[in-house]
Amino acid sequence: MNPNSSSPPRLPKLTVIVPCRNEERFIAACLDSILQNDYPVDRLEIIAVDGMSSDATWEIIKIYVGQFPLIIPLLNDRRITPVALNLAIRVASGEVICRVDAHARIAPDYLRRCVELLISSGAQNVGGAMRTLPADSSLAAKCIALCMSHRFGVGNSEFRAGSNVKPILTDTVFGGCYRKTLFASIGMFNENLPRSQDFEFNQRIRRSGAKIVLDPAIKCDYFAAPNLKTFASHNFHDGVWAILPFAHSNVMPVRIRHLAAFLALLTFAFLAVSGIWFPGARFALLALTLVYLAMSLTFSLRLARQHRNARCFFTTPLVFAIRHFAYGLGSVCGAARLLFSGSLTRALSHFSPLRKARSRAPRLRAES
Repeated sequence: MNPNSSSPPRLPKLTVIVPCRNEERFIAACLDSILQNDYPVDRLEIIAVDGMSSDATWEIIKIYVGQFPLIIPLLNDRRITPVALNLAIRVASGEVICRVDAHARIAPDYLRRCVELLISSGAQNVGGAMRTLPADSSLAAKCIALCMSHRFGVGNSEFRAGSNVKPILTDTVFGGCYRKTLFASIGMFNENLPRSQDFEFNQRIRRSGAKIVLDPAIKCDYFAAPNLKTFASHNFHDGVWAILPFAHSNVMPVRIRHLAAFLALLTFAFLAVSGIWFPGARFALLALTLVYLAMSLTFSLRLARQHRNARCFFTTPLVFAIRHFAYGLGSVCGAARLLFSGSLTRALSHFSPLRKARSRAPRLRAES
């Protein structure tokens, strides 16, 4: 724990929010990494919000609360992330809010660098680069981590796979560090979105004319899914929630990269069906399949060589395929839910260049 008893006047009071549920494997390391940061103690509070965990997460949090009075424990009986974030924001005493996920382990200068960048850049949200680590020593876990750090797996997500060395303007960052006044200005996290609430919130920030800045010098580690089954399930649900936010937001809630697997899967399906009647469609389907396989094998070979692990060459293509197919299938299921719920027209309206949307997300009350 940082022993500083005084703090530079330029550093504001900071509230770190840790939403969590069933994170007994990671919550202690996460809290330790926050407590070991060099941010002045008298300007720091930590709010750990547990979503009614069925494991030992809450008990671990209470142990830390007993040792460190700056940690405030909250229970989230609705068990979803945006509710946890909004609960904590309403009781936060900090001028700046920083979100740290329980799966993360932040660098010792992470908090200070975030706040300093927020002040110097004039942005409304800042963050850093994320190094994705294997959850354990298994081959599958290692290959999953490689997939989630490579552009073939995550597209142009700069905080995951970016190679920049200087701060850049971006569309989203991991976690996020915000001025608290932002929530009174553009609204709270959308509680209709159990997932993708950060993407939708960042889209509102950008639509308001504010900046989001990523600085690769701000670093944290994140532990990926431990096995292929969990990885597939996680990506399927991520795919679902790449589509469902369109029914709950008045801005385009995601970026094109979040729809890439969906569009690719629809293209493959269209060519497969068309190929029943048109030979050209069968040729196009074969060509696209061979291109995909060539790219997957090429990138897998490079990763195997880079990490000097020949076994990765045989497993990483499978991980890439699970990532893309599960995500795309989830998005198809999400689109089907929109179709049958009557929300498809609203979703398609986000693609109109003439639409001037206004957010109707819940506002932060003045008394909070």
